[in-house]
Amino acid sequence: MVRRKTGAVSLLSEKVANNGGNCTSRKGLNGACSVHEYPGSFQGQSVRFKMTSVCGHVMSLDFIGKYNNWDKVDPAELFSKAPTEKKEANPKLNMVKFLQVEARGCDYVVLWLDCDKEGENICFEVLDAVEPVMNKIREQSVYRAKFSSITDTDIWKAMDCLGEPNRNEALSVDARQELDLRIGCAFTRFQTKYFQGKYGNLDSSLISFGPCQTPTLGFCVERHDKIQSFKPETYWVLQAKVFKGKDSPLTLDWYRVRVFDRDVGQMFVSLAKTSRVAQVESVSKKEKAKQRPQALNTVEMLRVGSSSLGMGPQHTMQIAERLYTQGYISYPRTETTHYPENFDLKGTLKQQSSNPYWAEEVKALLSAGLNRPRKGSDAGDHPPITPMRAASEGELGSDGWRLYDYITRHFIATVSQDCKYLQTTIDFTIGTESFSCSGKTLISAGYTAVMPWQGIPLEEAMPACERGDTFTVDEIKLVEKQTSPPDYLTEAELITLMEKHGIGTDASIPVHINNVCQRNYVTVENGRKLKPTNLGIVLVHGYYKTDAELVLPTIRSAVEKMLNLISLGKANHQQVLQHTLDIFKRKFHYFVDSIPSMDELMEVSFSPIAASGKPLSRCGKCHRFMKYIQAKPSRLHCSHCDETWSLPQNGAIKLYKELRCPLDEFELVLWTSGARGKSYPLCPYCFSNPPFRDMKKGMGCNECTHPSCQHSLNSLGIGQCVECDGGILVLDPTSGPKWRMACNKCNVVVHFFEHAHRVQVAQESCEACDASLVAVDFNKTRTPLPADETQHTGCVFCDPVFQDLVELKHATMRYRGGGARRGGRGRGRGRRGNPKKPKDKMAALAAYFV
Repeated sequence: MVRRKTGAVSLLSEKVANNGGNCTSRKGLNGACSVHEYPGSFQGQSVRFKMTSVCGHVMSLDFIGKYNNWDKVDPAELFSKAPTEKKEANPKLNMVKFLQVEARGCDYVVLWLDCDKEGENICFEVLDAVEPVMNKIREQSVYRAKFSSITDTDIWKAMDCLGEPNRNEALSVDARQELDLRIGCAFTRFQTKYFQGKYGNLDSSLISFGPCQTPTLGFCVERHDKIQSFKPETYWVLQAKVFKGKDSPLTLDWYRVRVFDRDVGQMFVSLAKTSRVAQVESVSKKEKAKQRPQALNTVEMLRVGSSSLGMGPQHTMQIAERLYTQGYISYPRTETTHYPENFDLKGTLKQQSSNPYWAEEVKALLSAGLNRPRKGSDAGDHPPITPMRAASEGELGSDGWRLYDYITRHFIATVSQDCKYLQTTIDFTIGTESFSCSGKTLISAGYTAVMPWQGIPLEEAMPACERGDTFTVDEIKLVEKQTSPPDYLTEAELITLMEKHGIGTDASIPVHINNVCQRNYVTVENGRKLKPTNLGIVLVHGYYKTDAELVLPTIRSAVEKMLNLISLGKANHQQVLQHTLDIFKRKFHYFVDSIPSMDELMEVSFSPIAASGKPLSRCGKCHRFMKYIQAKPSRLHCSHCDETWSLPQNGAIKLYKELRCPLDEFELVLWTSGARGKSYPLCPYCFSNPPFRDMKKGMGCNECTHPSCQHSLNSLGIGQCVECDGGILVLDPTSGPKWRMACNKCNVVVHFFEHAHRVQVAQESCEACDASLVAVDFNKTRTPLPADETQHTGCVFCDPVFQDLVELKHATMRYRGGGARRGGRGRGRGRRGNPKKPKDKMAALAAYFV
């Protein structure tokens, strides 16, 4: 298992091959998932096991093709009219075909997916793929394994107690997916198009809305508003210092705490100064205990990861998933803080007895006996998060070790004694005013021996005294102070609020927090504090102005409760879905009608698109300069035509030699991904309006099939990419003297012919591989050719002259997605490059591209 929601699938066949009990392993046809086969026993009969895995969800929910066109579909239609379909979550892995190939002819399937609602949903995705090809002669052929860790004991126990997958839990996930898709897409599409078409400096590629994401942002902005509206208030505190003999002075706390009138405070100072001694009124000593923590659940782990380990919630969860799949900890998604009665606490503790960091505490516990853990809440999902085997920092790496270290210390603490200390409090009177001071003395460290950061700090011992004793007054003064505003929410505080209000689940909370950061709604400051950006603030204020329920946590909390009823079998999946969609559909129409009131807030904070950016290239319609807007999403805007044109993101844009597209007269621009990355020219109009049938939106000149344009794929395409399927290596004519060609699909970059004067793609093609030939004019002092020759034409892949002049690299930034069109320069012969692949061709390529 490799990552979150990666689950194992056992496919069992009654036909057993005699391989002497050996396990054989191989890669599946998708190249990503391994398949392990071995003989064994199941349900009292000899079988052949076939164990494999899936990489997350097999299927994902999406609208059918035409409803994914933002320009042609009214977002309101997404609530009911737009049909949805299940698509393969990762088409490149071809997971459905892979599962069907492996399941063909099998008699049983045992599902080992993560034991939560998402895992249950994946169970049925797997079943939909494999059941049509399995043998159907058994009354029961589907089994579900429930486990909380991947230790031998837990796996064997799960195998002995197989059940069935829970359809209701899977349906609750289906409902959540459809709600989030329809609601999120409708609001996101509308407000993104509306605001990005009006303002040029929003600096966010997507003005997204999410039923959980938006209330999460709301919590951050609510705290920001409290800080902004806070008005500091001056108050005064009476401060007294007293001493006895040669002891250090004691600073006393005033019984009245503070006053907000300086004259009143000065009066109390005068009353206290009537006496030069402080009389002891009482001395109390009380033994107290600092309770050991409850067992660790997901939310607490995320809080500690952010507040104490300095790791964001999503990063913390990713590390926890890795530790789990490697067998170091139990399942990291649980709401439970109570160990089951049959949980082997002693056995789990024994595994940690050799670790030098806590071996002493563990051995002492094993010798004296474990303390009964505090009673927590049992959510009925999984046991708390615990270490499952010993580990060292070298095995886990820096962040992995820090999280494992905390999880282990937390577990040891739960079975340790409470921390005990003695609290001494002395009450004084000075004149007519009462004061006190207190101190703590450690009696027994208890669990804080293994969690020292929670220990009782060392303090100076309180002076020995009794009622009636007197201390000399060293100082009495009135100190002026001011009330201070609250600070910005920390990630830990936000997680607590989300849990309290039912926003998201223990699995999705990190995702929602990460989303508001990625959308540029919130920035993470020092101390992992979340400070809303101008865009985030305006959005939340706009929601409050139009429909407060869009941002308040109440409605999402109610939806989560209904989804939970589905998982318990107490509510109908379709009825909950339809009821919730009806509510949000009405809210959407009201939001659209009320958008001018939200727009008023945007006008104050952001610049109109016509006033943004700098002139760059000419419009093909009016021939006036269009402005290049660098703020996300980067785009070109013609104020005369009042039209905006999309551009590729995450790169630099500049004018391309003032050349124009032969189809529409728009000036070409050049997109560059980075210093060692790829670049290609594009026409702003063609980029958004593909001119040919085999082109898709978002393609540049390196994918354009124009038959004669000097910048098109037909003119500059060389050969098929050596790594991806369907990509074409295209000459970058701007790259000289460090010439290169780059794949128009993936991030492969091939450097060649450095310091050559000129590189051109010839009309002829290679007889061996059908790639286009390349004509190179070499520098006289650096030519690989004999005598005074400087010009040579040959195949980049096959020509022996070019063999040592080609180097494969990867672009520094991943290339945007494009269409999956095959083919090269399109003159009948295809220019695909390497379709024949002679016997020695692959060896030659391996030599070229080392």
